Amino acid sequence: MKMTTLETYFSLTSLLLLFVFAGRVQSAVFDVKNYGGKADGKSDISKALLGAWKEACSAKGSNIVVVPKGTYSIGLTDLNGPCKGAMELQVQGTLLAPINPSSYAKNSWITFAYIDQFKLSGGGTFDGQGQVAWKQNTCGRNPKCKRLPVSLRFDFITNSVVQDVTSLDSKNFHVNLLGGKNLTFDRFTITAPGDSVNTDGIHIGHSNGINIINSNIATGDDCISIGGASEQIRITNVRCGHGHGISVGSLGKTTDEFVSGIFVRNCTFYDTDNGVRIKTWPALHGGMASDMHFEDIMMKNVRNPIIIDQMYCPWNQCNPKLPSKVKISNVTFKNIRGSSAIAVAVRLNCSSSFPCQKVELADINLTYGGKEGPVKSLCANVKPTLKGKLTPTIC
Repeated sequence: MKMTTLETYFSLTSLLLLFVFAGRVQSAVFDVKNYGGKADGKSDISKALLGAWKEACSAKGSNIVVVPKGTYSIGLTDLNGPCKGAMELQVQGTLLAPINPSSYAKNSWITFAYIDQFKLSGGGTFDGQGQVAWKQNTCGRNPKCKRLPVSLRFDFITNSVVQDVTSLDSKNFHVNLLGGKNLTFDRFTITAPGDSVNTDGIHIGHSNGINIINSNIATGDDCISIGGASEQIRITNVRCGHGHGISVGSLGKTTDEFVSGIFVRNCTFYDTDNGVRIKTWPALHGGMASDMHFEDIMMKNVRNPIIIDQMYCPWNQCNPKLPSKVKISNVTFKNIRGSSAIAVAVRLNCSSSFPCQKVELADINLTYGGKEGPVKSLCANVKPTLKGKLTPTIC
């Protein structure tokens, strides 16, 4: 598919950011060990990191804060801008979060906020130590539950790069991204068991120009979830495993929500509950999801490889008998192949009040070898355009 002018602009912008960060001149290095940080796995280095960060942030030029190799304990930490120059945090070692969820006074472990020209790098690991927290998570069935902390929060980060770091065993979301613009995740690794509850890999909201490329995400919930007020989100060459796939939504639960310009390309899904999914709540609020494109994708033993679900209502938190008010339009599924874990490989369940518009499927080849019968599709309130060879037969 030929790239649009807007896609080309954002792709060139992300490449330019990577080039700039790779070639910029260092003016100073701030090592947390010089601020009292100890790599003993016990001593809290949050004050040392904050001290190094504040000094680097207040200095002109391109400055680097370094956490050297080793294992460090670190409590709740906010690394805020704006800064006088470009900033880089190199985490070369492993950072350990507090184990007990009750020790968190807020809903995030490490927060980066209001920073322009920021790079997070170093090859290190943010270990959320979430095993205890997962057993306490009742949020799926209890809307009034106490929210567990997100591992890494990026609030209003612009023209920035996250590269060559790992998020391990988060208590809740690994990454929550709010108000970001021109932010690229490159060679980013996310790891948690398939049964870890609510451990979304990267959740995006109210953001524009977000790129997730060359990354490996294996977690217990959505590998990537795209919330309301998000535009121009490009996901390329991502491996997504044993979670809930890549989702646009859920939309329409608490307010009217709008999403547009979503591009998922050249990705692989394995052993996930869903592949590429658009999900909206019934009966509640409206909005629109449009200009969404899923292309050149491999499915390996995936339940619901292709799914539009406008009756998304987990734990009976709504009235599933009333139709969704979110309008879905201009959606393409192209060159999606591989194996489905259930007979229904394509499920397009659109709203009876606002049927899906301009949905296209082309060159789909999904197989099923189980006992449920031949591979098939189920469709409601949609009349898709069909092109090329299609397995299963669509609608």
